[in-house]
Amino acid sequence: MIKNYVKTAFHSLLRNKGFTFINVFGLALGLTTCLLIVFYVVDELSYDRYNANSGRIYRVNTDLKTGGGTTFFAIAAAPAGEVMAREFPEVEKSARLTPAVNLRFKKGNEIIREDGKALYCDPGIFDIFTLPMLSGDPKTALTEPNSIVITESAAKKYFNNTNVVGQTLFVVTDSSVHKITGVIKDLPAQSHFKADFLLTLNNPGNNWMMFVFNTYILLKPGVDYKRLEARFDSFVRRHMNSTAFNYDKFASKGNFIKLSLTPLTDIHLKSNRQRELGANGDLQYIYIFSAIAIFILILACVNFMNLSTARSANRAREVGVRKVLGSPRKYLIAQFLFESVLITFVATLIAVLSAWALLPLFNQLSGKDLVITAQIFKWLLPSLTIIIIVVGILAGAYPAFFLSAFQPIDVLKGKLSAGFKGGALRGILVVFQFSISIFLIIGTLVVYGQLTYIKNKDLGFNRNEVLVIKNANALDNPNILKQEIKQLPGVIDATLSSFLPTGSKRGPSQFDSWSGKSLQGESWTVDQDYLNTMGMKLIEGRNFSNQFLTDSSAMIINETAAKKLGYTGSSSEKINNHYYIIGVVKDFNFSSLRDNVTPLAMVMAHDYWMASLSIKVKTDNLPALMNRIENKWKTFAPNQHLEYSFMDDDFNAMYSNEQRMGRLFVTFTILAIMISCLGLFGLAAYAAEQRNREIGIRKILGASVSTIATMLSKDFLKLVLISIFIATPLAWWVMHQWLQDFAYHQNIQWWVLIITAFGAGSIAFITISFQSISAALENPVESLRSE
Repeated sequence: MIKNYVKTAFHSLLRNKGFTFINVFGLALGLTTCLLIVFYVVDELSYDRYNANSGRIYRVNTDLKTGGGTTFFAIAAAPAGEVMAREFPEVEKSARLTPAVNLRFKKGNEIIREDGKALYCDPGIFDIFTLPMLSGDPKTALTEPNSIVITESAAKKYFNNTNVVGQTLFVVTDSSVHKITGVIKDLPAQSHFKADFLLTLNNPGNNWMMFVFNTYILLKPGVDYKRLEARFDSFVRRHMNSTAFNYDKFASKGNFIKLSLTPLTDIHLKSNRQRELGANGDLQYIYIFSAIAIFILILACVNFMNLSTARSANRAREVGVRKVLGSPRKYLIAQFLFESVLITFVATLIAVLSAWALLPLFNQLSGKDLVITAQIFKWLLPSLTIIIIVVGILAGAYPAFFLSAFQPIDVLKGKLSAGFKGGALRGILVVFQFSISIFLIIGTLVVYGQLTYIKNKDLGFNRNEVLVIKNANALDNPNILKQEIKQLPGVIDATLSSFLPTGSKRGPSQFDSWSGKSLQGESWTVDQDYLNTMGMKLIEGRNFSNQFLTDSSAMIINETAAKKLGYTGSSSEKINNHYYIIGVVKDFNFSSLRDNVTPLAMVMAHDYWMASLSIKVKTDNLPALMNRIENKWKTFAPNQHLEYSFMDDDFNAMYSNEQRMGRLFVTFTILAIMISCLGLFGLAAYAAEQRNREIGIRKILGASVSTIATMLSKDFLKLVLISIFIATPLAWWVMHQWLQDFAYHQNIQWWVLIITAFGAGSIAFITISFQSISAALENPVESLRSE
């Protein structure tokens, strides 16, 4: 019996090659897209779950309210974790991490900068996080001063092997020698912090006013962290009140310091605080892409079911003949279901192979490094099996249960209605398909419109043609390099500063004004050339100048700070009882355009330990200028590589996540349109085939090609028009809500909706017309010969 099912199924599928191809290709395309999105979503959701105790690890956060504004930090006071472990029985262990800034190691005669790859850590880091050690003892690895644990990649980079415990690394930054006490496996890509070097953290003591550490605690099994959080207010008040800081007085003015906990597995997607250890993802995009994956899978399945039900009418005569010959209804049901499941199985197999082949390209689009591992197949195979069975049965249900119920005499007399007319279910499914496609088109246009707006918005500074030398702080006196580079032809100006509008480094600070107001903002150290190099505009007062010795106590504030402080221009108006204001700079965006500009103050300083050198250049002959700058660099630092970037590239990197999402949106939208058009093409071909005799008669009676093409197309175009009216307002509302996440955004333009409607209609018309015109051009004799 099974052999007969297989033979009949292959015969039926090969007899209708066009429909079989459209069915298999459309379903495989949808499943491939869905699989790639699922791989992406699963990877995002798997962050930090490699830790054996991931469900019990929490980060301690600090919310600071002062001067009417609240700042959310991913750090806590220095002793917070240790004291929690001592006072709260629910807390089992604690550990602190903090980035090692300006860290430079010596390898032979070469000096290598490892910023962003090193952390100072408590010894307890190995008790909390799962960091498999290849050599060394995790219990003692970071207990001694000047100890360092490195990853196997770092060991190979500096020593060409991993058997390096006991050897030393020379830290150029502070001229210290660190002994290697352990080698660990490379941290997984799905870790919210990245590091190749873990260094001993010197104990800062019991300083509750030092907020610099990312603090983690390990709770005992079964502890409800929310109940623990509820006791933090009294904990803060108990420890923050001291002779150095009167917390009760601070809180009486409406201010507060609050501690909270973030589960380790929530950090990557649900945390966007200041002083994060790395760039996190966005849960919103997980929801969006999950919805797109579901929609595209539904599109592909709807296509498959639509074409299967449409084609089944052509097999009504076959059903009648088989029932006359004595075939039981249950065998007919089994035959149709078997064929449907077979097509689904083949499409799924093609989809798995396609997803595997396209994974490298998808990684480039998404910025990921996804690989298909044995772990993935543990959930992938059961999921695909369910899809094959469910989709196969749903697609085969109509012909299996509906057609098999007809009386053979009615079928053989041609009483079974056929054709597109009367196919209400198919009409609803076509509307559903194109509604999704139109929704995605509008979404894509809005996303790209916002990215274009961000790229072209006047940010209050000129990021073009600014070269940033990132490791200028490696020099003993970078100011000498700055002065010599300013003399080079092609250099307009140059500045040394630890803070850049496109950088990640920030200087949170509190401003106490002359009138008693307190304001939370940022304080940046700059030099006298900063404003000119960055193209910033003073709207009041003057710039810094080395000619004024008093400028060491001067401050330039931005418009937002001036408004919130109530600055009037009086020389008696001082900040923090020390700094007098000499100028107001026009607001410029130094954070994401998702956020409003916050208060900012600039002070002039000559401490360049953390500084980068920004150079405003002419790009007429940039290669020659870069050679001159590199030669200058080599005279000051012959053993160090010049690390540089252009500020506009740094700015674009700030929105790399949005740009990746935009590219993925375009890709998924194109695929959704292709799937919808495949279904529409198949249904148009089916409708033309069912009305073949009618077309022949109309042509003999004088109907033109355009008349016949219009007749075949109008029913489909009505459905597309309905889709436009359904999807457009829904897409407008959803994308309007998405834009509200940006403090600076464009409004959805009316032409976006018009272009989408016109584009969707044109695509549908071209798809249908191709088949309709082909049918209209056929010789009527051929279609009527069998009548």
